[in-house]
Amino acid sequence: MATVELDNVVKRYGDVEVIHGADLRIDDGEFLVLVGPSGCGKSTILRMVAGLESITEGELRIADTRVNDVHPRDRDVAMVFQSYALYPHMTVRANMAFALKVRGMAKAEITKRVAAAARLMELDPLLDRLPKQLSGGQRQRVAMGRAIVRDPQVFLFDEPLSNLDAALRGRMRVELKKLHQRLGTTMIYVTHDQVEAMTLADRIVVVHEGLLQQVGTPEELYDHPVNVFVAGFIGAPQMNFLTGTAGDDGTVDGDGFRIHAGRDSLPSAPLVLGVRPHDLEIAPVAGAAIRATVDVIEPLGWESHLHCRVGAAEVLAQVPAEQAADLRPGTDIGLTVDGRVHLFERESEIAI
Repeated sequence: MATVELDNVVKRYGDVEVIHGADLRIDDGEFLVLVGPSGCGKSTILRMVAGLESITEGELRIADTRVNDVHPRDRDVAMVFQSYALYPHMTVRANMAFALKVRGMAKAEITKRVAAAARLMELDPLLDRLPKQLSGGQRQRVAMGRAIVRDPQVFLFDEPLSNLDAALRGRMRVELKKLHQRLGTTMIYVTHDQVEAMTLADRIVVVHEGLLQQVGTPEELYDHPVNVFVAGFIGAPQMNFLTGTAGDDGTVDGDGFRIHAGRDSLPSAPLVLGVRPHDLEIAPVAGAAIRATVDVIEPLGWESHLHCRVGAAEVLAQVPAEQAADLRPGTDIGLTVDGRVHLFERESEIAI
């Protein structure tokens, strides 16, 4: 196991800077997730740790050793890609053993390591099959098993579940969590899926346009986002945003709403108010904090999602299914806030 440290790491392709001075420390044995939209730079950071991308400026250390110029094979890291990248003509056993054979490891040690990884990933019955005889989830487990046999200091995962269907992704998330608990090895995981990030991570790094926006536990990012981007990216369904100005007695006033912000004084600058869909409740229109018109109703069994218009803004409310039973598109309703309200400066989009 090992720590991984990025000290003011910059990556440029020609004149285009894609990573802008990343500072980050991943603790020994930590499961850290880099999350963000496509093209934000998260995979570039992972590939720099792996040695597959060079570092333009700054310093990268693994286990307190500077590795900027160290060859990938000498960094003692193992990477699992979105593509399984299995050798189609080799059995599962041979795929898992291949990297160890290339290293010249003794046959007895290879057999021991492959057997241990196969037990861990529940691959024992599949060791003599070819990749074409496996399901997608089984292939991904083989890819992870192939990394495990190397017994690296650090595991790197680059969107390893993206090719799986939703149900299988859910099961594989649980398997990854169990794997980390068993091995205790430092793991860095890249995904664009905030649900994966929230369920897997000890800490999450939100990346946007090459900048590390916020680093913290899933709970910290959900409850205390530092800006509008993090607030909108973390949490499903997405946080609602309404623009307004400070009113009397700590309220934020805008088109179709007057919401108390939970504090006595507010800045006079234009504001963005954020509220999560599950913190909204249906109320009588008269005197309601939010006056809304229902556009679309999505019944989801035990709850319903109400897509509403509030002035020119779109707002989503998650309500118990029975409360939405008599509603129809075009119905005017009131909404109240029963939960946390988040405030941001409109110009800077930074949390207040």
